[in-house]
Amino acid sequence: MKVLAAALVIALISAAVGLADASPAGASPPTPSQAFRWPLSPRPAVVTAFDPPEHDWLPGHRGVDLAGSSNQAVHAAGPGTVVFAGRIAGKPVVSIDHPGGLRTTYEPVTSSVHAGMRVRASEVVGTLEPGHPSCREVCLHWGVRRGREYLDPLALVHFTPIRLKPLHAN
Repeated sequence: MKVLAAALVIALISAAVGLADASPAGASPPTPSQAFRWPLSPRPAVVTAFDPPEHDWLPGHRGVDLAGSSNQAVHAAGPGTVVFAGRIAGKPVVSIDHPGGLRTTYEPVTSSVHAGMRVRASEVVGTLEPGHPSCREVCLHWGVRRGREYLDPLALVHFTPIRLKPLHAN
């Protein structure tokens, strides 16, 4: 019985570790040098969750909104290359390509970087501005996609904790 219980615990731990390393849409999990981090510090509250549309052409929320403050530093979520730093439809935006085909986007952010720059995870890429339309207060809209597919950015920073429970209740 003890051998069976030990095998079950090992199987559960192995499964939990596999879940902990899961990343969005079948992406290979980030290596320690590619680990993603929150783009705001301290860890922000999520104001609006990821809510992708059923079809590309339908409305939806293709990222998350994170609570922040005016002029707060915005950090690169992971290492990569800045591919855009400027204005789109009047909004200041920074976009970074990461290894593995991911692209993160941050808005409204006044950039301190320029296209072509390589950045490290947690490096400051700009400052947060007020004015994101879906937030009453100041917030950062953080998006991630692979190719044309939008993914939940929280999957980059949320890892499932391992919690072991006793086999027998006392």
